[in-house]
Amino acid sequence: MSRLQVVSGKGGTGKTTVAAALALALATEGKRTLLVEVEGRQGIAQVFETEALPYEERKIAVAPGGGEVYALAIDAERALLDYLQMFYKLGGAGRALKKLGAIDFATTIAPGVRDVLLTGKACEAVRRREKDGRPAYDHVVMDAPPTGRITRFLNVNDEVAGLARIGPIHNQAQAVMRVLKSPETAVHLVTLLEEMPVQETADGIAELRAAELPVGRVVVNMVRPHVLDEAAVRAASGDHRDAIARTLASVGVTGGAGLVEPLLDQAAEHARRVELERTQRAVLDGVGVPSYELPFLGDGADIAGLYRLAKELRKQGVGA
Repeated sequence: MSRLQVVSGKGGTGKTTVAAALALALATEGKRTLLVEVEGRQGIAQVFETEALPYEERKIAVAPGGGEVYALAIDAERALLDYLQMFYKLGGAGRALKKLGAIDFATTIAPGVRDVLLTGKACEAVRRREKDGRPAYDHVVMDAPPTGRITRFLNVNDEVAGLARIGPIHNQAQAVMRVLKSPETAVHLVTLLEEMPVQETADGIAELRAAELPVGRVVVNMVRPHVLDEAAVRAASGDHRDAIARTLASVGVTGGAGLVEPLLDQAAEHARRVELERTQRAVLDGVGVPSYELPFLGDGADIAGLYRLAKELRKQGVGA
């Protein structure tokens, strides 16, 4: 399985929760996973119910089987200071540049520099080795920007490489792209079975393919069980109203006759959702990308919920 797992998705689809569950699933059975975020939202700290993450790799969870999940909130300014020290040995001069505002200028104004620094830090973690030659992390999971920006975010290194044709910046951009466009990387898109997220997912997959970036899986999140289909609703709303009322009365529900219409309304709404989801599944089938499915968590995505989602991903082959 690819060692850099990039997770994107339309806002509101739960991509940060999915990224966290994926990191837990990949860390099972003694493996080490690094979960990184690049948007400065501290979303990882929120889903793991911990304090805000510093600019350092910190263990935040233990997976089943003794594996470990580390987390890092990548800060573009700090990453640029690291970059300047690595290539130019600026040391204290780099900190002086920060005080003068030059670092903030470079990470917000200079074309593509911010995204090169963010993706470069994640790729460095993928390439990093221990003294015995083993990878520092078995997998790196990136909670990436939303689907509408993901291709440009990942492909910006090509733009920078074109602007800086020689020197450390060029070499850094090329090294990053070698990782991002290799089998070491997989870009997963999270969606719900709703029209807008599914269409954005299909468009995102087309853009990733056009940029020759490796598409991983579609993760269908918050899947609800199908209790009734449309045929069952039609049957219930036909000649069976009295039978429904009698059944309610037989199990001790008072006022059963008055509950029949509200129950049928809910059943009809359920049937409409089932039909909508069936249509959206057909759209996803058409993009030709394999998928994972994660259930809707009625109690919310707390820590217990994350472990449940990780277990579901393991059942579907993640980390095998």
